[in-house]
Amino acid sequence: MATFVWKGKNRYGDAVGGERVASSIEEVRTVLQKEQITASSITAKRVGFSIPFLKREKVRLKELAVYSRQLSVLIDAELPLMQSLGILAEQTKNKYFNRVITSIREDVEAGSTLNQAKRKFPKVFDDLYCNLIASGEQSGSLDIMLRRLSEYIEKTVRLRAKVKQAMVYPSAILIFAVVVAIFLLWKVIPVFASIFIELGAELPMLTAFVIGLSRFVSKYIVFIFLGIVGLVVGFRYFRKTEQGRWVTDRWILKIPLFGELLRKVAISRITRTLSTLVSGGVPMLEALRITSSTAGNIIIESAIMNARQSVAEGKSLTEAFKETGQFPFMLTQMVSVGEATGTLDEMLSKLADFYDEEVDAAVSQLLSVMEPILMIFVGGMVGSLVISMYLPIFSLMQQF
Repeated sequence: MATFVWKGKNRYGDAVGGERVASSIEEVRTVLQKEQITASSITAKRVGFSIPFLKREKVRLKELAVYSRQLSVLIDAELPLMQSLGILAEQTKNKYFNRVITSIREDVEAGSTLNQAKRKFPKVFDDLYCNLIASGEQSGSLDIMLRRLSEYIEKTVRLRAKVKQAMVYPSAILIFAVVVAIFLLWKVIPVFASIFIELGAELPMLTAFVIGLSRFVSKYIVFIFLGIVGLVVGFRYFRKTEQGRWVTDRWILKIPLFGELLRKVAISRITRTLSTLVSGGVPMLEALRITSSTAGNIIIESAIMNARQSVAEGKSLTEAFKETGQFPFMLTQMVSVGEATGTLDEMLSKLADFYDEEVDAAVSQLLSVMEPILMIFVGGMVGSLVISMYLPIFSLMQQF
């Protein structure tokens, strides 16, 4: 998926423009034609260097969930859309989101649909959001769609929190251990080394190795730091390339415990997304296309797109999912039941709830396994450094 910048004219002849996330220029053109917009130019947006933590133009998912729920309540209370958007713009503390809502309000006032107005901000309102809004506008159930969106976003936020819980703790411990080890090698051990040299102490093999490592760290500390930064930045940019995503995502799914957890997270995401889209009346092919972008893993994403192609060729969703070999037996069975009974959205929602619980269990299991492993690793690493410094001291004490 890439971001494309487009310009054109709507059905009233007014000049319009914006950004769209899609897989190709033709896909953008097709979507715009469905919205009765004639595109005059579509170009890929240039990706420049940016420092993520300095970017302030962002709307958090929690803010989007609150906005969706509040707009649903206001519309359900039969307040005019313009007034509802005005109220929400005044209430939000996020200045960027305030500008977004104000711009949407102005576009709607000028004659655009809510869906069209929101599509100008693809970083805030993704395809899933806009398609459900469009479905709600067409069916006269905008408040219901907004409520479903808020529920979907809230559950997505909770799922992300679970994943962060599983990732942050081990990462923080490892980073702390590495920083402590580097500090000891850089500042503390050289002091002991100079003392041992002055006393002419015989150095055990472990101590000699640690002192040699300390000298290396002290001499090349700047290059080590730059190397670590370079590796992190290089990995991030490699991860953004298609080849990088294929390599890293395939590797991630094979990591013991982590891989299984992330696969369950991906399945929870796609089943909930597909359930939300199907219940909102979005056509299956479009729903699968949007769902693929929420998987969070290019292996799963590719499997969904392959399934989409099979569905386009006339196969059932169950058959399409089975052919990919990426989805568990339970998922295909539940989808089969849903297709047979006409309750596909309900079955997918139940699957999502089930995998949410599975993610909870997997996170607990992961943390229970990782905690002692990390403690042993950190204790062993720091302990080895400390012991290596005490061994010569014991030798000197025996001499005297």
